[in-house]
Amino acid sequence: MKDKQQIKEFIAERVAKEFGDGDVVNLGIGLPTLVSHYIPKNVHVVFDSENGYTGAGQKPQEGEENPYLIDAGGGAATIRPFGCFFGSDVSFGLIRGGHVDYTVLGALQVDEKGNLANYMIPGKMVPGMGGAMDLVSGAKHVIIAMEHTQKGNHKILKECTLPMTGRNCVSLIITEMGVMKPTEHGLELLELAEDVTLDEIKAATGCELIVPDDLPVMK
Repeated sequence: MKDKQQIKEFIAERVAKEFGDGDVVNLGIGLPTLVSHYIPKNVHVVFDSENGYTGAGQKPQEGEENPYLIDAGGGAATIRPFGCFFGSDVSFGLIRGGHVDYTVLGALQVDEKGNLANYMIPGKMVPGMGGAMDLVSGAKHVIIAMEHTQKGNHKILKECTLPMTGRNCVSLIITEMGVMKPTEHGLELLELAEDVTLDEIKAATGCELIVPDDLPVMK
């Protein structure tokens, strides 16, 4: 059985397979930041950080942090050669102008229609909206990378119950159990993790899954 960190790494590695050469990719806080460690060597992407730079690199080694270089979540960051710094006006101009190919975000809830709730639980302190609302409306593809459940509770639902970040905006959901795609007919299961049964993923999902006859193993 995988521990929590192994689960996060497994999800991040699968997400990284979605990108192609030249894609501009924005990574949300938390689990999505791990994705940068798994980009195939023959694929060159540009990581964008909405707090004002492109060319974001992997997290720095312990002891090598630069206090003046942080990611959008306030964590230590690096920048690759030829990276570029700019103001918030340019940063959100890139996002709102449709120049970001993929954004990878976590979620509190996501539903079969592709609606997303990821910024607020009434009565609780959470990080807040950040740039998520701009990203889900401006990025060409929105990938949700998260653990499938939260303490056994469904996070993938027929309909979100928390305040919405965006409606009909999610392109793909990737968890440790499988890969799913919201469609006009419902939530389609595209891949199933090798160590998960169909009954297990159905039980862990709060909506019906459309299951193809030939279901691939999660890559």
